[in-house]
Amino acid sequence: MDAQNVDDARPQVQVRRAALASVIGTTIEWYDFFLYGTTAALVFGHAFFPERNPTAGTLAAFATFFVGFAARPIGAAIFGHFGDRIGRKATLIATLLVMGIATFLIGLTPTYGTIGVWGAIILTVLRVFQGIGVGGEWGGSVLLAMEWGSRRRRGLMGSWAQMGVPVGLFLSTVVFSATLAITGQDNFDSWGWRIPFLLSIALVGVGLFVRLKIVETPAFSRVLESRQTARLPVAEVIKSNWREIILSALIRMAEQAPFYIFTSFVLAYGTGHLHMSEQFLTNAVAFTALVSCFTVPLYGWLSDRIGRKRMYMIGAFGILIYAFIYIALLNTTVPVLVGLAIVLSIQPHDMLYGPQAAFIAESFSTKLRYSGASLGYQLASIIAGGPAPLIAGTLLASTGSGYAIAAYIAFCAVVTIISTSFMKDRTGVDIEVEQVAGRPAGGEEGAPSRA
Repeated sequence: MDAQNVDDARPQVQVRRAALASVIGTTIEWYDFFLYGTTAALVFGHAFFPERNPTAGTLAAFATFFVGFAARPIGAAIFGHFGDRIGRKATLIATLLVMGIATFLIGLTPTYGTIGVWGAIILTVLRVFQGIGVGGEWGGSVLLAMEWGSRRRRGLMGSWAQMGVPVGLFLSTVVFSATLAITGQDNFDSWGWRIPFLLSIALVGVGLFVRLKIVETPAFSRVLESRQTARLPVAEVIKSNWREIILSALIRMAEQAPFYIFTSFVLAYGTGHLHMSEQFLTNAVAFTALVSCFTVPLYGWLSDRIGRKRMYMIGAFGILIYAFIYIALLNTTVPVLVGLAIVLSIQPHDMLYGPQAAFIAESFSTKLRYSGASLGYQLASIIAGGPAPLIAGTLLASTGSGYAIAAYIAFCAVVTIISTSFMKDRTGVDIEVEQVAGRPAGGEEGAPSRA
């Protein structure tokens, strides 16, 4: 049976379930993760670090935000090992529980006013567990959807896992904003911020229900049946695919660093530097996330048509150009223009994020794909996403100008453009045919091959 017929013979009910489980699971994971980022920007500074001045308190809160990013490669290594040893499904259930329980407990963490510095310590530890959970989640969710889907639609299928980011951001921002509106600013700062964290436990229950209904992917099932699983997949993929891991991290610079500026740091910049309404900014971010729910799969689908690499380059150049326009629009403090700046920021980002899952995962063989894709993807957390709010805050504090932040975004875009030029485009290639070294076969640079 040829590749196209194999694709067509796959039970469509399982393909749909895999896509649904992928997007629902990552939605819950990212709801939790973004909720922390929003609260760090607006509450944690004075709740857990009250003895510092407001700017120092916000930077300290963002430092705990960074800790979660630093933990993500650890989660990638731990869950990548089990994902490539025992399977995608069981591993994904574990990541969901780790993330969900840690987030719920954050909602119960005593503040500085109750137990002093221990509140910040407990918060940091729980943040580490959040990072470990997210570090293992992404790779499994992407592979769950992509390995069940057709090779002609890997960009679109992979983007379902990416959809969890805007949906999770939308839900976390809406719940945060609604809680703020209901409780009022004073009550929200003292206890209302806990409500969105506590509500996450209900979402975890929904995610577990969905994931328990899926079955293992056909690609990994064949690896299990043929007894080709790697004994130490993390060590093996680092040895055989170190170049792909490094490039996977570097191509994310223009996507991840600006994203956390566009969605988290903008709240601190808008309220502290521009003196704009907290409610307005969170609503603008929520609307932007809603738009992204449609554009992420759009650009994933488009990458199946024009090629992953070409789509990615368009997005990277878009970020490079938009960086300075973004700051200029924000600095007007005109609500319409500020809202427009926030909404438009997501377009070049999604040109990268939509095809990104397939672009990275296609670089690794089936038996090492969970570990390799997860490590490459999550390594960017240390060099891009985690430091971004801290770097942006430091640049703003030292220069007093938002254009220093724009220059940082532009630098990230240049790194991505250079790194992407070294990536191979395997759009439409049969990546289940493996070379001895553990790399997918074929995949020349240029136009996508057709099934």
